[in-house]
Amino acid sequence: MKRAIVAPTLLAGTALNELKQWLAITTTRDDAALIALLRAAIEACEGFTRQMSLQSTCEEMLPALRRWHRLSTNPVQAITSVHAIAPDGTRRMLDTGDYLFDITADGCGRVNLLVPVEEGRIALGFVAGLAVDWESLPVGLRHGIIRLAAHSYRMRNEGGSDGTPPAAVVALWQPWRRLRLV
Repeated sequence: MKRAIVAPTLLAGTALNELKQWLAITTTRDDAALIALLRAAIEACEGFTRQMSLQSTCEEMLPALRRWHRLSTNPVQAITSVHAIAPDGTRRMLDTGDYLFDITADGCGRVNLLVPVEEGRIALGFVAGLAVDWESLPVGLRHGIIRLAAHSYRMRNEGGSDGTPPAAVVALWQPWRRLRLV
């Protein structure tokens, strides 16, 4: 399963302003670098919690097998499209009677192909994320993202970071962590 973010959430507004306030930065000179640090911190948050923080439009490639397929991204808010993908990359939208989809109470998205699909792969379009925008993101997640981005900014010239979030950030994210039995 390969996920691609088709339409990411914009971070140039409130999120950037919060980070700049935390770092006491008043100029726009470092805005691009700060946005990159915010994106990296959001990815670290998603890796730790196993949940997409901010709603984005995504797509996952799945094998075209006649069984239930579970999306690797959580929480899914809506499944928007199902396309068959040919080996040459051409796409064909599947009819709504060719598949079933389900979004469970905990946000897991699933699709079940009801007919054989000759192309071999399907692309499932969906919207996933805990919050619609930065302002509606739970405070613990938001504050942890800001602290990790600020930590990365301050450590950028040190080179001594081992890549793990500081304990204070982990403590803020821990209540949101999803565990899964394998």
